[in-house]
Amino acid sequence: MHIGFVIYGSLDTRSGGYLYDRKLVEFLQNQGDRVSLFSLPWRSYPQHLLQNLWWGWASALAASQLDILIQDELNHPSLFWLNRHLKAEADFPIVTLVHHLRSSEVHPKGLTPLYRAIEKRYLLTTDGFICNSHSTEQAALALAGVSRPTVVAYPGRDDGPPPLQEHEILARAQSDGPLRLLFVGNLIPRKGLHTLLEAMAHVPADQVQLTVVGDDSIDPRYSHRMRTLAHHHQLDTRIHWAGAVSDETLRQLYSTHHALVVPSQHEGFGIVYLEAMSYGLIAVGTEAGGAGEIIRPGETGLLIPPEDAETLATKLLWLQSHRPEMGEMGIAARRAWMNHPTWSDTGARIRTFLQAQLA
Repeated sequence: MHIGFVIYGSLDTRSGGYLYDRKLVEFLQNQGDRVSLFSLPWRSYPQHLLQNLWWGWASALAASQLDILIQDELNHPSLFWLNRHLKAEADFPIVTLVHHLRSSEVHPKGLTPLYRAIEKRYLLTTDGFICNSHSTEQAALALAGVSRPTVVAYPGRDDGPPPLQEHEILARAQSDGPLRLLFVGNLIPRKGLHTLLEAMAHVPADQVQLTVVGDDSIDPRYSHRMRTLAHHHQLDTRIHWAGAVSDETLRQLYSTHHALVVPSQHEGFGIVYLEAMSYGLIAVGTEAGGAGEIIRPGETGLLIPPEDAETLATKLLWLQSHRPEMGEMGIAARRAWMNHPTWSDTGARIRTFLQAQLA
């Protein structure tokens, strides 16, 4: 198959969604498929809307002799109208890869109806949905309001054994000292770092420490606000701001911390939870979106309502005072990771779906 793939910017961008896209492209190429990338430049939301006037770009894409086109749904502001021009000229199906809906996020009052209308119009221009969780599938179909061929293909795990043994996980859980928490994610409001900092303000200073890993340049205003919030709550000595780190450094952090806490306002799935579970970390997320499809509350991790700092503080104190139970949960998380589909399984599921659309 000759498969087109529309993304914003570079495929090497560091995020869970781009990791999914990279793994899929790699799998398809390994199967002998030809994958052509079509990149749109990153812009502000209003500027993305203006990209719908780039009819020449759409005409060039239509003439590229593709068998099928995948569009990362993240690009929907640039395509919700442009796709109509593309479909008028192209004879290949268009499939959208949905990591999560923008309209599922929390936005300032008045913007959500606009985002929903544009995103719905985009979904209606596509012929099928690839979704990273059942939660994402349900949200996409509900917003579109029509039936579409869909496939749910979970983000995968790497092949090979988990990096830590069970006895190492138990020993780490019962080590002396405060609970060592790890936050991994771009510093943007959706990832919920503000909720975690508010929760830490309700926990005694000697009980919890936090390492924050993530790019702080994507939303500088939010990043500055988080440092100000930490200072306001006198958390400076309890937080290490690591910034963006290498893969090797991240592996070391996963190995030495007790729990991953990313209390997002919404996650389509949350690849970072899965990565942490391979190290036997407790994964703490929220009930919004697809995190509950990988985190089993009380067994492999914990779930809280989004934006609920008080409940999160209670959960953190429970973990700190129940170290043996936390160790057992870490082992269960490791086993859940071992039973999770690999990236090859995910790629094969998507490739079969693409072939079915051609048939």
